[in-house]
Amino acid sequence: MPPTTAPLAPPRSPRAGRRRWSTDADRDRGSAALEALIVAVALIALLVLVIAGGRLAAARGRVADAARDAARAASLQRSAATAQGAAGQAAQETLTGARVACARSEISVDAAGLDAALGTASAVRATVRCQVALADLAVPGLPGTQTMTAEAVAPVDSYRGRAP
Repeated sequence: MPPTTAPLAPPRSPRAGRRRWSTDADRDRGSAALEALIVAVALIALLVLVIAGGRLAAARGRVADAARDAARAASLQRSAATAQGAAGQAAQETLTGARVACARSEISVDAAGLDAALGTASAVRATVRCQVALADLAVPGLPGTQTMTAEAVAPVDSYRGRAP
């Protein structure tokens, strides 16, 4: 008679019958993904702030360009009356060309230098004030405005004819 063999029992897993204790590794599961998400959000927020700051600085530069152009245009005029109009037009052209949308702008010119006697050194001063919506500059949908002011001085040719 052949020897009888007992049926084989299925193999037991090493953890079978043991109580499972949580380990530090089990408690930390998923925390790396969460940390990466937090860091990514912080980096994106920082990037948005840097871009917004750069756009604000660029707009300030464009307002300074407009003031310089306004002072130069005013200094080429022969009278204070025509200097204000020329300065305003030059500043608006510069701001429009630079795509700076002023919600409210103010261009003032001190053209007293145009009334100086021939041979006397004088200058014309132009001030440009531009109120820009932050939504146009920084982040779309951002409420509020930023007022940017720039001033420029241009010399008047001492020997150029003046208005009578």
